[in-house]
Amino acid sequence: MEFDHVALSVKNVYESVRMYQSKFGAVIEYEDSTWAMISMGGIKVALTESGQHPPHIAFKVASLNDFPDGCEVKQHRDGSWYYYDSDADGNVIEWIAYPKS
Repeated sequence: MEFDHVALSVKNVYESVRMYQSKFGAVIEYEDSTWAMISMGGIKVALTESGQHPPHIAFKVASLNDFPDGCEVKQHRDGSWYYYDSDADGNVIEWIAYPKS
């Protein structure tokens, strides 16, 4: 398991992406009207419209076999597979796996 990204809720995905590009040189990996994945300095940040996904920290696993037993794995629009969990304080943790290309 390795760190993959953090996700932040934003009011306007387009405006937030442009701000991160302007101030931090962010590179767009994916963008639509409700969420974007950007990268800067080797870190990926998901910007999600409020209500789409909870703010969270995500860890990448190698395959679907690496998700916790009995969890409900779902698929994102980009084809990745995920499961939301939480720590003892209620912070959301995403487990994520990307299909082999």
